[in-house]
Amino acid sequence: MMNQWADLHIHTNFSDSTLSVSDVIVDAYKNGIDCIAISDHDTVSGISLAIEEAKKYQIEVIPGIELSSELNGRDIHILGYMFDYKNETLVKVISSMQHTRVERMEKMIAKLNDLFHVNNISLEEVCSIAETQSVGRPHLALKLLEKGWVGNIPEAFNRFIGEHAPAYVPKYKQTPFEAIKLLHSAGGVAVLAHPMVTQVDELIPQMVEAGLDGLEVYYPNVANNITEFYEGIAKKHHLLMTGGSDAHGTAKVYEYIGIKKIPYSLVETMKARALRYQKVL
Repeated sequence: MMNQWADLHIHTNFSDSTLSVSDVIVDAYKNGIDCIAISDHDTVSGISLAIEEAKKYQIEVIPGIELSSELNGRDIHILGYMFDYKNETLVKVISSMQHTRVERMEKMIAKLNDLFHVNNISLEEVCSIAETQSVGRPHLALKLLEKGWVGNIPEAFNRFIGEHAPAYVPKYKQTPFEAIKLLHSAGGVAVLAHPMVTQVDELIPQMVEAGLDGLEVYYPNVANNITEFYEGIAKKHHLLMTGGSDAHGTAKVYEYIGIKKIPYSLVETMKARALRYQKVL
């Protein structure tokens, strides 16, 4: 594909975005994106529908996911691409992760009640926002805003449910090394999501040794010198370079589909890398 563009980091309302699959496809078409990846948090439920919807607009949909993981008390997200999204082992693991997400949400709601007397938010109404059980903190933040406990979404995270806030509860206990292995076993590549946000640069060599395939170098609202820094790390370790908008609809108002796009040549490079894992399946 000559002079065509990809956005490889897009979320739908199957996880924590306000965008339906149809919204995503239409926005991608309007914004001149030829190839997208649905990369919802710990779920692949939107991929099949996206593939079908995209046929109307001749947009290519690559299977994607953003897997939660943790190491040394740090949240680390691993993006997966080009894997078999119906792989039995993968489906089993993410089903367990979704179950844990619901349990985590129940604990956060209980903490909010115990610590701050937030007594008018139920687990059922928070979970009803997501199309699947991949419920997350943005859903709870929306309810805190709706019920008048905060004036905006950032306040919900800063006061209540951010990583160092009083009502925070950690996620599913998977290491990034386990996430990388899981993606490889399903024929996919593993990419460290938004390293400039996660800030775990010192762990990148360990993840490379464990089989990390790439870095999400191109990310919205990032200064050129930061992008160049991660380009340098990717080249040093012979890693793929990917990128995308991390669009969540109105849940992230400064990030929309196509705000950050990459040339399709990077997708072709990623496909070639994935073949090494698919050949052994």
